[in-house]
Amino acid sequence: MERPLRAARAATYVYFVLCGTLMGTWVVQIPAIEERVGISHATLGGLLVVLGLGAFVGMQVAGPLTDRLGARIVVPAGGVLCGATLILPGLAHDPWTLGGALLVFGLCNGCLDVSMNAHAVHVEKAYGRPVMSGFHATFSVGGVLAALAGAGAASAGLPPAAAMTAMGAAGVAIALIAARALLPAAASPEAPTESGRATGRVWLLAVLALMVMLCEGAANDWSALHLKDVLGASAGTAAFAYGTFAAAMTIGRLLADRLSARFGSLAILRHGAAMAAVGITLVALGPWLWAAFTGWALFGLGLSGCVPQLFSAAGHTAPAAAGANVSRVAGLGYVGMLAGPAVIGWLTHLLALNHTFILLTLLCATTAVGAGVLRTGPDRARRPEMAADSH
Repeated sequence: MERPLRAARAATYVYFVLCGTLMGTWVVQIPAIEERVGISHATLGGLLVVLGLGAFVGMQVAGPLTDRLGARIVVPAGGVLCGATLILPGLAHDPWTLGGALLVFGLCNGCLDVSMNAHAVHVEKAYGRPVMSGFHATFSVGGVLAALAGAGAASAGLPPAAAMTAMGAAGVAIALIAARALLPAAASPEAPTESGRATGRVWLLAVLALMVMLCEGAANDWSALHLKDVLGASAGTAAFAYGTFAAAMTIGRLLADRLSARFGSLAILRHGAAMAAVGITLVALGPWLWAAFTGWALFGLGLSGCVPQLFSAAGHTAPAAAGANVSRVAGLGYVGMLAGPAVIGWLTHLLALNHTFILLTLLCATTAVGAGVLRTGPDRARRPEMAADSH
């Protein structure tokens, strides 16, 4: 059993990297596609909402489908579809075709996202110790690969359609090759139905995910602008604000599994959210660049382990319905990720940008207080014989 389980874990890493790479490929091509289609920033913002809507729908479809058909079918199908539809935004020639392309691509990306997270829950259950945060860290690696590939394509003079076709074709091949290593669907003695208590707990986890991912979304879009507009940093220096946040988050996710195994997921969520609250408060109130960089680093480090703990807890609440439960938490969390930048933008009409971050402080503090919901879940069965040979 050890060798198939290690292979399944490796395959899960592959799909997380793949998902991050495919989405990152679209992101790095946004400026070129915006210019090619001839749309304003405002129109692009509306089209990104369409992408998010498609992803949300895909998540809700893929969750129950993964429970019914098994991850070995749904995960590679999501990867193939996501790779195949990546070309569509590159072929768009007006706002309507771009909107349709983003809706389809978002739906396929949402399917891959939830199904691979559901499979990650089953891998973690088989290992008997936390491994979810490591998977989420490799998603960020995919974004780095996409940025490098995008820079190479731009240097070679490739148009967006050609670059996205090449990356999409590679994604399709990788999704098919990695499929055989995934865990097969196994008959579960549990009924796929959930008790009202379990369902209520999942929605509490989803609300916490919404708050945490709203904070992540706000950091993604406003960290650099904070240094530039509030502290007067140059554009080059300001760019390091997001880099500091993202690097801290990646490092934190690489460490979070070991910390969770030692101290428990409740401690990771509670202390991580508290650390994030301290960090973003330092950003909001600190008048110096060093305070801002320190704050963004603490914010990223604190948030890093929160989402993996929530996804994992949702999947373990009722393993027979892991896909459906993860889709609920991921879906509501994704709403928060999309809403974060908009909420902060709206608040800037009332407050200075740095003072709007106090809202993030309150959300992180609320998450820390609400972390006790993890205590109500079933204990994860530990399998020392697997954990000892799982590195």
